[in-house]
Amino acid sequence: MKVKVVERKKFMWDGIEYATEAEAKEAMLKYKSDGFEVIMEKEGDKFFVYTRRVAAQVVVEGSPPA
Repeated sequence: MKVKVVERKKFMWDGIEYATEAEAKEAMLKYKSDGFEVIMEKEGDKFFVYTRRVAAQVVVEGSPPA
């Protein structure tokens, strides 16, 4: 799994190698509409999309240790 750190924020690769910038931008729009922060990088002739999303709520189950 590829990871990028940008401005102290950790982005995870979405696992897809995009052949064109247009394909990568289309994926980025979908991720953005789902609430993700997104960056794109070109490596060689492939495009990679990296995403991150901060958890809106943390749910802890169980009782605290005694």
